[in-house]
Amino acid sequence: MKANKQKTLDRLSRLEGQVRGVKGMVEADRYCMDILAQTAAIRSAILGVEKLILENHAEHCVETAIQSGDPEEQRAKFGELIGLLQKASK
Repeated sequence: MKANKQKTLDRLSRLEGQVRGVKGMVEADRYCMDILAQTAAIRSAILGVEKLILENHAEHCVETAIQSGDPEEQRAKFGELIGLLQKASK
């Protein structure tokens, strides 16, 4: 996670602020469509964080498994990627 750690943390901080903002909007009885627009932005931001983490996993964890030459480790890392993609496609 080292390569994208700061970028990921920055995005998570922004997400945290967005969630607090939506909470404030709900507390203030803001217009539903305005709140929904913000929740859509939050969903998009979460996908961005997931993309960074997935890229990191592929570039470091999976690459390390491939370079190790250990078929068991390679299968495990590949299985992790497949499992994640299956969850994401639901």
